[in-house]
Amino acid sequence: MILLRSSSPTRTCRLATLGCKVNQYETQYVKETLEINGYREAADSEPADLCVVNTCTVTMEGDAKSRQLIRRLHQTNPAAAIVVMGCYATRDPDAVAKIPGVTQVITDKQRLAQELKPFGVERLPRGIRRFDGHQRAFVKVQDGCILNCTYCIIPTVRPGLRSRPAEEIVEEVTNLVAAGRQEIVLTGIHLGHYGIDLSKGQAKSNWCRLWNLVEQLDCLDGDFRIRLSSLEAAEARDDLVSTLARSRRVVPHLHLCLQSGSDRILERMRRRYRRAGFVERCRRIRQALDLPALTTDVIVGFPGETDADFEATCDVVREAGFNKVHVFSWSPRRGTPAAEFADRVAPDVIARRREHLQALAAEMAAAYHRQLLGRQLDVLVEGADVRRPGNVVGTSCRYAMVSFPAHAQALLGRRAPVRIIESSRDGLIGEPVPYDNADLPGPSHIHTGRLPLTLVG
Repeated sequence: MILLRSSSPTRTCRLATLGCKVNQYETQYVKETLEINGYREAADSEPADLCVVNTCTVTMEGDAKSRQLIRRLHQTNPAAAIVVMGCYATRDPDAVAKIPGVTQVITDKQRLAQELKPFGVERLPRGIRRFDGHQRAFVKVQDGCILNCTYCIIPTVRPGLRSRPAEEIVEEVTNLVAAGRQEIVLTGIHLGHYGIDLSKGQAKSNWCRLWNLVEQLDCLDGDFRIRLSSLEAAEARDDLVSTLARSRRVVPHLHLCLQSGSDRILERMRRRYRRAGFVERCRRIRQALDLPALTTDVIVGFPGETDADFEATCDVVREAGFNKVHVFSWSPRRGTPAAEFADRVAPDVIARRREHLQALAAEMAAAYHRQLLGRQLDVLVEGADVRRPGNVVGTSCRYAMVSFPAHAQALLGRRAPVRIIESSRDGLIGEPVPYDNADLPGPSHIHTGRLPLTLVG
Protein backbone atom coordinates (compact mmCIF):
# COMPACT_ATOMS: atom_id res chain seq x y z
CA MET A 1 0.00 0.00 0.00
CA ILE A 2 1.33 3.46 -0.95
CA LEU A 3 0.92 6.15 1.70
CA LEU A 4 0.83 9.73 0.45
CA ARG A 5 3.49 12.01 1.85
CA SER A 6 3.74 15.65 0.83
CA SER A 7 5.78 18.61 2.03
CA SER A 8 2.94 20.86 0.87
CA PRO A 9 0.36 21.88 3.51
CA THR A 10 -2.38 20.77 1.12
CA ARG A 11 -2.37 17.78 -1.14
CA THR A 12 -3.95 17.85 -4.57
CA CYS A 13 -6.52 15.49 -6.04
CA ARG A 14 -8.16 14.89 -9.39
CA LEU A 15 -11.44 12.99 -9.81
CA ALA A 16 -12.97 11.49 -12.94
CA THR A 17 -16.34 9.82 -13.42
CA LEU A 18 -18.02 7.61 -15.98
CA GLY A 19 -21.59 6.41 -15.96
CA CYS A 20 -24.85 7.19 -14.22
CA LYS A 21 -26.15 9.90 -11.91
CA VAL A 22 -25.42 7.69 -8.90
CA ASN A 23 -21.75 7.52 -9.89
CA GLN A 24 -21.65 11.29 -10.31
CA TYR A 25 -23.14 11.76 -6.85
CA GLU A 26 -20.63 9.36 -5.31
CA THR A 27 -17.72 11.17 -6.95
CA GLN A 28 -18.95 14.46 -5.49
CA TYR A 29 -19.12 12.78 -2.08
CA VAL A 30 -15.54 11.54 -2.42
CA LYS A 31 -14.39 15.01 -3.51
CA GLU A 32 -15.93 16.63 -0.42
CA THR A 33 -14.48 13.84 1.72
CA LEU A 34 -10.98 14.58 0.43
CA GLU A 35 -11.47 18.32 0.92
CA ILE A 36 -12.36 18.06 4.61
CA ASN A 37 -9.24 15.92 5.02
CA GLY A 38 -6.88 18.54 3.61
CA TYR A 39 -7.00 18.03 -0.16
CA ARG A 40 -7.78 20.55 -2.86
CA GLU A 41 -8.66 19.87 -6.48
CA ALA A 42 -5.66 20.19 -8.79
CA ALA A 43 -5.74 22.91 -11.42
CA ASP A 44 -5.94 21.84 -15.06
CA SER A 45 -2.19 22.12 -15.68
CA GLU A 46 -1.16 20.94 -12.22
CA PRO A 47 -0.18 17.34 -11.43
CA ALA A 48 -2.24 15.67 -8.70
CA ASP A 49 -1.03 13.73 -5.68
CA LEU A 50 -4.11 11.49 -5.79
CA CYS A 51 -6.42 10.54 -8.65
CA VAL A 52 -9.77 8.85 -8.06
CA VAL A 53 -11.58 7.18 -10.96
CA ASN A 54 -15.22 6.13 -10.63
CA THR A 55 -15.89 3.51 -13.31
CA CYS A 56 -18.89 2.10 -15.17
CA THR A 57 -19.56 -1.43 -16.43
CA VAL A 58 -23.12 -1.30 -17.75
CA THR A 59 -21.78 -1.96 -21.28
CA MET A 60 -18.54 -3.21 -22.81
CA GLU A 61 -17.97 0.37 -23.94
CA GLY A 62 -18.11 1.45 -20.30
CA ASP A 63 -15.36 -1.05 -19.44
CA ALA A 64 -13.17 0.20 -22.31
CA LYS A 65 -13.67 3.87 -21.44
CA SER A 66 -12.82 3.13 -17.81
CA ARG A 67 -9.50 1.54 -18.79
CA GLN A 68 -8.69 4.39 -21.18
CA LEU A 69 -9.43 6.99 -18.52
CA ILE A 70 -7.17 5.30 -15.95
CA ARG A 71 -4.30 5.08 -18.43
CA ARG A 72 -4.70 8.72 -19.47
CA LEU A 73 -4.65 9.91 -15.86
CA HIS A 74 -1.51 7.88 -15.21
CA GLN A 75 0.19 9.46 -18.23
CA THR A 76 -0.67 13.01 -17.16
CA ASN A 77 -0.10 12.39 -13.43
CA PRO A 78 2.79 9.88 -13.38
CA ALA A 79 3.64 10.41 -9.70
CA ALA A 80 0.05 10.22 -8.45
CA ALA A 81 -1.54 7.41 -6.51
CA ILE A 82 -4.55 6.20 -8.49
CA VAL A 83 -7.57 4.80 -6.67
CA VAL A 84 -10.21 3.09 -8.81
CA MET A 85 -13.77 2.54 -7.61
CA GLY A 86 -17.16 1.98 -9.23
CA CYS A 87 -18.97 -0.85 -10.97
CA TYR A 88 -16.16 -1.95 -13.31
CA ALA A 89 -13.72 -2.02 -10.38
CA THR A 90 -16.17 -4.21 -8.46
CA ARG A 91 -16.87 -6.55 -11.37
CA ASP A 92 -13.25 -7.16 -12.40
CA PRO A 93 -10.87 -5.91 -9.70
CA ASP A 94 -7.97 -8.10 -10.83
CA ALA A 95 -8.00 -6.64 -14.35
CA VAL A 96 -8.21 -3.10 -12.95
CA ALA A 97 -5.34 -3.70 -10.52
CA LYS A 98 -3.06 -4.69 -13.44
CA ILE A 99 -3.51 -1.36 -15.24
CA PRO A 100 -0.29 0.67 -14.93
CA GLY A 101 -0.47 3.30 -12.22
CA VAL A 102 -3.31 1.79 -10.20
CA THR A 103 -2.52 1.95 -6.49
CA GLN A 104 -5.73 0.64 -4.99
CA VAL A 105 -9.03 -0.85 -6.14
CA ILE A 106 -12.13 -0.20 -4.03
CA THR A 107 -14.73 -2.90 -4.60
CA ASP A 108 -17.12 -1.94 -1.79
CA LYS A 109 -18.10 1.71 -1.41
CA GLN A 110 -19.55 0.93 2.00
CA ARG A 111 -15.92 0.61 3.14
CA LEU A 112 -14.90 3.99 1.77
CA ALA A 113 -13.59 5.31 5.11
CA GLN A 114 -11.33 2.30 5.67
CA GLU A 115 -10.17 2.15 2.04
CA LEU A 116 -9.15 5.83 1.97
CA LYS A 117 -7.35 5.85 5.33
CA PRO A 118 -3.93 5.21 3.72
CA PHE A 119 -4.42 8.48 1.83
CA GLY A 120 -4.94 10.56 4.95
CA VAL A 121 -8.72 10.35 5.15
CA GLU A 122 -9.92 10.35 8.75
CA ARG A 123 -13.31 12.06 8.49
CA LEU A 124 -16.39 11.55 6.32
CA PRO A 125 -19.05 14.19 5.62
CA ARG A 126 -22.69 13.43 6.42
CA GLY A 127 -23.59 14.26 2.84
CA ILE A 128 -22.78 16.57 -0.02
CA ARG A 129 -23.23 20.35 0.18
CA ARG A 130 -22.76 21.28 -3.48
CA PHE A 131 -22.63 19.64 -6.90
CA ASP A 132 -19.66 20.69 -9.00
CA GLY A 133 -19.86 20.79 -12.79
CA HIS A 134 -23.67 20.63 -12.96
CA GLN A 135 -26.49 23.11 -12.58
CA ARG A 136 -28.74 20.31 -11.29
CA ALA A 137 -27.82 18.48 -8.08
CA PHE A 138 -28.17 14.69 -7.99
CA VAL A 139 -29.05 13.21 -4.61
CA LYS A 140 -28.58 9.45 -4.14
CA VAL A 141 -31.40 8.17 -1.95
CA GLN A 142 -30.77 4.43 -2.26
CA ASP A 143 -28.31 1.87 -3.58
CA GLY A 144 -28.54 -1.68 -4.82
CA CYS A 145 -30.89 -3.78 -6.96
CA ILE A 146 -32.55 -7.11 -6.17
CA LEU A 147 -34.01 -7.81 -9.62
CA ASN A 148 -32.67 -10.46 -11.99
CA CYS A 149 -33.06 -9.04 -15.50
CA THR A 150 -31.14 -11.38 -17.78
CA TYR A 151 -29.20 -8.62 -19.59
CA CYS A 152 -28.06 -6.58 -16.59
CA ILE A 153 -24.81 -6.89 -14.63
CA ILE A 154 -25.64 -4.17 -12.09
CA PRO A 155 -27.32 -6.41 -9.44
CA THR A 156 -24.05 -8.35 -9.35
CA VAL A 157 -21.90 -5.30 -8.62
CA ARG A 158 -24.50 -3.43 -6.53
CA PRO A 159 -26.44 -6.20 -4.75
CA GLY A 160 -29.07 -5.82 -2.06
CA LEU A 161 -31.06 -2.72 -1.12
CA ARG A 162 -29.81 0.12 1.07
CA SER A 163 -32.00 3.19 1.50
CA ARG A 164 -30.75 6.35 3.19
CA PRO A 165 -32.80 7.57 6.16
CA ALA A 166 -35.25 10.28 5.14
CA GLU A 167 -33.92 12.75 7.70
CA GLU A 168 -30.43 12.44 6.21
CA ILE A 169 -31.78 13.14 2.70
CA VAL A 170 -33.84 16.10 3.97
CA GLU A 171 -30.72 17.59 5.57
CA GLU A 172 -28.70 17.15 2.39
CA VAL A 173 -31.38 18.69 0.16
CA THR A 174 -31.73 21.59 2.60
CA ASN A 175 -27.98 22.26 2.38
CA LEU A 176 -27.98 22.05 -1.43
CA VAL A 177 -30.89 24.48 -1.71
CA ALA A 178 -29.21 26.85 0.74
CA ALA A 179 -26.14 26.72 -1.52
CA GLY A 180 -28.29 27.89 -4.44
CA ARG A 181 -29.30 24.67 -6.21
CA GLN A 182 -32.72 25.08 -7.78
CA GLU A 183 -33.22 21.55 -9.14
CA ILE A 184 -32.75 18.42 -7.07
CA VAL A 185 -32.75 15.09 -8.93
CA LEU A 186 -33.57 12.10 -6.71
CA THR A 187 -31.64 9.12 -7.98
CA GLY A 188 -30.70 5.58 -7.07
CA ILE A 189 -29.77 2.26 -8.62
CA HIS A 190 -33.43 1.26 -8.20
CA LEU A 191 -35.20 4.47 -7.19
CA GLY A 192 -38.67 2.95 -7.02
CA HIS A 193 -37.50 0.53 -4.33
CA TYR A 194 -36.54 3.36 -2.00
CA GLY A 195 -37.61 2.58 1.54
CA ILE A 196 -38.46 -1.12 1.13
CA ASP A 197 -35.69 -2.01 3.57
CA LEU A 198 -36.61 0.85 5.93
CA SER A 199 -40.29 -0.16 5.93
CA LYS A 200 -39.82 -3.89 6.38
CA GLY A 201 -41.69 -5.13 9.44
CA GLN A 202 -43.33 -1.74 9.99
CA ALA A 203 -47.05 -0.97 9.98
CA LYS A 204 -48.05 0.78 6.74
CA SER A 205 -48.64 3.99 8.70
CA ASN A 206 -44.91 3.97 9.55
CA TRP A 207 -43.60 3.19 6.07
CA CYS A 208 -41.08 5.44 4.40
CA ARG A 209 -41.39 4.83 0.67
CA LEU A 210 -40.52 7.11 -2.25
CA TRP A 211 -43.85 8.95 -2.10
CA ASN A 212 -43.38 9.57 1.65
CA LEU A 213 -39.93 11.01 0.96
CA VAL A 214 -41.32 13.28 -1.77
CA GLU A 215 -43.97 14.56 0.64
CA GLN A 216 -41.29 15.46 3.19
CA LEU A 217 -39.14 17.24 0.61
CA ASP A 218 -42.18 19.05 -0.76
CA CYS A 219 -42.59 20.82 2.60
CA LEU A 220 -39.08 22.27 2.73
CA ASP A 221 -38.44 25.99 2.42
CA GLY A 222 -36.55 27.46 -0.51
CA ASP A 223 -36.88 28.02 -4.23
CA PHE A 224 -36.28 24.65 -5.85
CA ARG A 225 -37.92 21.91 -7.88
CA ILE A 226 -37.59 18.12 -7.71
CA ARG A 227 -37.11 15.63 -10.55
CA LEU A 228 -37.22 11.85 -10.25
CA SER A 229 -34.68 9.87 -12.21
CA SER A 230 -35.33 6.47 -13.81
CA LEU A 231 -38.28 4.42 -12.54
CA GLU A 232 -39.64 0.98 -13.28
CA ALA A 233 -43.19 1.19 -14.65
CA ALA A 234 -44.29 -1.33 -12.02
CA GLU A 235 -43.34 1.20 -9.34
CA ALA A 236 -45.20 4.18 -10.82
CA ARG A 237 -48.18 3.10 -8.72
CA ASP A 238 -51.15 5.15 -7.56
CA ASP A 239 -49.54 6.03 -4.20
CA LEU A 240 -46.63 7.66 -6.00
CA VAL A 241 -48.53 9.19 -8.91
CA SER A 242 -51.14 10.80 -6.66
CA THR A 243 -48.34 12.30 -4.56
CA LEU A 244 -46.72 13.72 -7.68
CA ALA A 245 -50.05 15.20 -8.78
CA ARG A 246 -50.37 17.02 -5.45
CA SER A 247 -46.77 18.16 -5.29
CA ARG A 248 -45.84 21.80 -5.85
CA ARG A 249 -42.21 20.89 -6.49
CA VAL A 250 -41.99 17.70 -8.56
CA VAL A 251 -41.75 18.41 -12.29
CA PRO A 252 -44.20 16.70 -14.71
CA HIS A 253 -41.58 14.35 -16.13
CA LEU A 254 -41.11 10.63 -15.53
CA HIS A 255 -38.53 8.31 -17.04
CA LEU A 256 -40.08 4.84 -17.30
CA CYS A 257 -37.80 2.06 -18.53
CA LEU A 258 -39.48 0.11 -21.36
CA GLN A 259 -36.56 -1.92 -22.82
CA SER A 260 -38.91 -3.81 -25.19
CA GLY A 261 -42.54 -3.69 -26.28
CA SER A 262 -42.69 -7.40 -27.09
CA ASP A 263 -44.17 -9.63 -24.40
CA ARG A 264 -42.02 -12.51 -25.62
CA ILE A 265 -38.81 -10.49 -25.27
CA LEU A 266 -39.90 -8.95 -21.97
CA GLU A 267 -40.36 -12.47 -20.59
CA ARG A 268 -36.90 -13.42 -21.86
CA MET A 269 -35.48 -10.31 -20.22
CA ARG A 270 -37.28 -11.25 -16.95
CA ARG A 271 -38.97 -7.87 -16.80
CA ARG A 272 -41.86 -7.54 -14.32
CA TYR A 273 -44.50 -6.14 -16.70
CA ARG A 274 -46.03 -6.83 -20.07
CA ARG A 275 -46.95 -4.53 -22.91
CA ALA A 276 -50.58 -3.90 -21.95
CA GLY A 277 -49.72 -3.12 -18.32
CA PHE A 278 -46.98 -0.70 -19.33
CA VAL A 279 -49.25 1.23 -21.71
CA GLU A 280 -52.00 1.36 -19.09
CA ARG A 281 -49.55 2.75 -16.52
CA CYS A 282 -48.58 5.51 -18.95
CA ARG A 283 -52.25 6.27 -19.59
CA ARG A 284 -52.95 6.66 -15.88
CA ILE A 285 -49.98 8.96 -15.44
CA ARG A 286 -51.25 11.15 -18.27
CA GLN A 287 -54.65 11.27 -16.57
CA ALA A 288 -53.13 12.37 -13.26
CA LEU A 289 -50.56 14.92 -14.48
CA ASP A 290 -50.77 17.92 -16.77
CA LEU A 291 -49.27 16.98 -20.16
CA PRO A 292 -46.34 15.11 -18.57
CA ALA A 293 -43.13 14.35 -20.40
CA LEU A 294 -42.51 10.61 -20.55
CA THR A 295 -39.06 9.37 -21.49
CA THR A 296 -37.68 5.85 -21.69
CA ASP A 297 -34.86 3.41 -22.45
CA VAL A 298 -35.10 0.76 -25.17
CA ILE A 299 -32.69 -2.09 -25.90
CA VAL A 300 -32.46 -2.94 -29.60
CA GLY A 301 -31.22 -6.34 -30.75
CA PHE A 302 -31.78 -8.41 -27.63
CA PRO A 303 -31.09 -12.07 -28.48
CA GLY A 304 -34.01 -13.61 -30.35
CA GLU A 305 -35.60 -10.25 -31.24
CA THR A 306 -37.48 -10.66 -34.54
CA ASP A 307 -38.82 -8.00 -36.87
CA ALA A 308 -42.23 -8.54 -35.28
CA ASP A 309 -40.79 -8.05 -31.78
CA PHE A 310 -39.13 -4.84 -32.88
CA GLU A 311 -42.35 -3.56 -34.47
CA ALA A 312 -44.15 -4.29 -31.19
CA THR A 313 -41.60 -2.05 -29.44
CA CYS A 314 -42.21 0.75 -31.96
CA ASP A 315 -45.95 0.39 -31.42
CA VAL A 316 -45.59 0.79 -27.64
CA VAL A 317 -43.36 3.85 -28.11
CA ARG A 318 -46.17 5.40 -30.16
CA GLU A 319 -48.95 4.34 -27.77
CA ALA A 320 -47.09 5.58 -24.69
CA GLY A 321 -46.35 8.89 -26.41
CA PHE A 322 -42.73 9.11 -25.33
CA ASN A 323 -41.09 12.42 -26.11
CA LYS A 324 -37.55 11.06 -25.70
CA VAL A 325 -36.18 7.55 -26.23
CA HIS A 326 -32.66 6.52 -25.23
CA VAL A 327 -31.82 3.74 -27.68
CA PHE A 328 -29.20 1.15 -26.69
CA SER A 329 -27.81 -1.68 -28.77
CA TRP A 330 -27.76 -4.88 -26.74
CA SER A 331 -24.34 -5.57 -25.28
CA PRO A 332 -23.45 -9.00 -23.84
CA ARG A 333 -22.16 -8.75 -20.28
CA ARG A 334 -20.14 -11.69 -19.06
CA GLY A 335 -21.87 -13.17 -16.03
CA THR A 336 -25.43 -12.44 -17.18
CA PRO A 337 -27.79 -15.14 -18.54
CA ALA A 338 -28.36 -13.25 -21.79
CA ALA A 339 -24.67 -13.40 -22.60
CA GLU A 340 -25.13 -17.17 -23.06
CA PHE A 341 -28.14 -16.91 -25.38
CA ALA A 342 -27.22 -18.34 -28.77
CA ASP A 343 -29.71 -16.55 -31.05
CA ARG A 344 -27.97 -13.20 -31.33
CA VAL A 345 -29.19 -10.59 -33.78
CA ALA A 346 -26.83 -9.64 -36.62
CA PRO A 347 -25.03 -6.30 -36.11
CA ASP A 348 -26.34 -4.84 -39.40
CA VAL A 349 -29.91 -5.67 -38.33
CA ILE A 350 -29.34 -4.02 -34.95
CA ALA A 351 -27.94 -0.92 -36.65
CA ARG A 352 -30.95 -0.71 -39.00
CA ARG A 353 -33.45 -1.09 -36.16
CA ARG A 354 -31.62 1.44 -34.04
CA GLU A 355 -31.72 4.00 -36.84
CA HIS A 356 -35.44 3.36 -37.40
CA LEU A 357 -36.27 3.76 -33.71
CA GLN A 358 -34.22 6.94 -33.42
CA ALA A 359 -36.15 8.41 -36.35
CA LEU A 360 -39.44 7.46 -34.69
CA ALA A 361 -38.24 9.01 -31.42
CA ALA A 362 -37.48 12.26 -33.26
CA GLU A 363 -41.02 12.29 -34.67
CA MET A 364 -42.47 11.70 -31.21
CA ALA A 365 -40.38 14.49 -29.72
CA ALA A 366 -41.50 16.94 -32.40
CA ALA A 367 -45.15 16.03 -31.83
CA TYR A 368 -44.81 16.56 -28.07
CA HIS A 369 -42.99 19.86 -28.55
CA ARG A 370 -45.82 21.16 -30.72
CA GLN A 371 -48.19 20.58 -27.80
CA LEU A 372 -46.06 22.92 -25.69
CA LEU A 373 -46.44 25.92 -28.00
CA GLY A 374 -47.99 28.80 -26.08
CA ARG A 375 -47.33 27.14 -22.73
CA GLN A 376 -45.33 28.62 -19.91
CA LEU A 377 -42.50 26.34 -18.78
CA ASP A 378 -40.17 26.49 -15.81
CA VAL A 379 -36.62 26.49 -17.26
CA LEU A 380 -33.37 25.91 -15.38
CA VAL A 381 -30.69 27.91 -17.19
CA GLU A 382 -27.56 25.85 -17.88
CA GLY A 383 -25.49 28.13 -20.10
CA ALA A 384 -25.27 30.36 -23.15
CA ASP A 385 -26.86 29.06 -26.36
CA VAL A 386 -23.91 28.80 -28.75
CA ARG A 387 -26.28 28.46 -31.71
CA ARG A 388 -28.21 31.64 -30.90
CA PRO A 389 -26.07 34.57 -29.71
CA GLY A 390 -27.82 36.53 -26.98
CA ASN A 391 -29.81 33.50 -25.83
CA VAL A 392 -29.43 31.11 -22.93
CA VAL A 393 -30.44 27.46 -22.97
CA GLY A 394 -31.76 25.27 -20.19
CA THR A 395 -33.79 22.25 -19.19
CA SER A 396 -37.51 22.81 -18.79
CA CYS A 397 -39.74 21.17 -16.22
CA ARG A 398 -40.93 18.90 -19.04
CA TYR A 399 -37.35 17.93 -19.89
CA ALA A 400 -37.28 19.69 -23.28
CA MET A 401 -34.36 22.02 -23.91
CA VAL A 402 -35.47 25.66 -24.22
CA SER A 403 -33.59 28.63 -25.68
CA PHE A 404 -34.62 32.18 -24.86
CA PRO A 405 -33.05 35.68 -24.83
CA ALA A 406 -31.33 36.50 -21.55
CA HIS A 407 -27.93 37.11 -19.93
CA ALA A 408 -26.25 33.77 -19.24
CA GLN A 409 -24.09 35.13 -16.44
CA ALA A 410 -27.07 36.60 -14.58
CA LEU A 411 -29.28 33.52 -14.83
CA LEU A 412 -26.85 30.56 -14.77
CA GLY A 413 -28.21 27.90 -12.43
CA ARG A 414 -31.46 29.77 -11.87
CA ARG A 415 -35.00 28.99 -12.95
CA ALA A 416 -37.05 31.27 -15.14
CA PRO A 417 -40.65 31.25 -16.42
CA VAL A 418 -40.57 31.09 -20.23
CA ARG A 419 -43.43 31.10 -22.73
CA ILE A 420 -42.83 28.77 -25.69
CA ILE A 421 -43.23 30.48 -29.08
CA GLU A 422 -41.48 28.10 -31.49
CA SER A 423 -40.51 24.46 -31.85
CA SER A 424 -37.18 23.71 -33.56
CA ARG A 425 -35.28 20.53 -34.42
CA ASP A 426 -32.98 20.91 -31.43
CA GLY A 427 -35.60 21.93 -28.87
CA LEU A 428 -37.90 24.82 -28.05
CA ILE A 429 -37.59 28.59 -28.35
CA GLY A 430 -39.31 30.87 -25.90
CA GLU A 431 -39.62 34.35 -24.50
CA PRO A 432 -39.13 35.26 -20.83
CA VAL A 433 -42.22 35.95 -18.74
CA PRO A 434 -41.98 38.72 -16.12
CA TYR A 435 -42.29 37.22 -12.66
CA ASP A 436 -45.43 39.21 -11.84
CA ASN A 437 -47.20 37.54 -14.78
CA ALA A 438 -45.97 34.03 -14.01
CA ASP A 439 -48.34 31.27 -12.89
CA LEU A 440 -48.61 30.94 -9.13
CA PRO A 441 -47.37 27.74 -7.49
CA GLY A 442 -49.86 25.01 -6.65
CA PRO A 443 -50.64 21.35 -7.34
CA SER A 444 -49.35 20.25 -10.77
CA HIS A 445 -47.56 23.61 -11.18
CA ILE A 446 -43.91 24.41 -10.64
CA HIS A 447 -42.82 27.37 -8.56
CA THR A 448 -41.08 29.90 -10.81
CA GLY A 449 -37.93 31.64 -9.63
CA ARG A 450 -37.74 35.43 -9.53
CA LEU A 451 -35.95 36.93 -12.53
CA PRO A 452 -33.62 39.94 -12.60
CA LEU A 453 -35.41 43.02 -13.88
CA THR A 454 -33.18 43.23 -16.95
CA LEU A 455 -33.23 40.11 -19.09
CA VAL A 456 -31.89 41.38 -22.41
CA GLY A 457 -29.73 44.30 -23.46
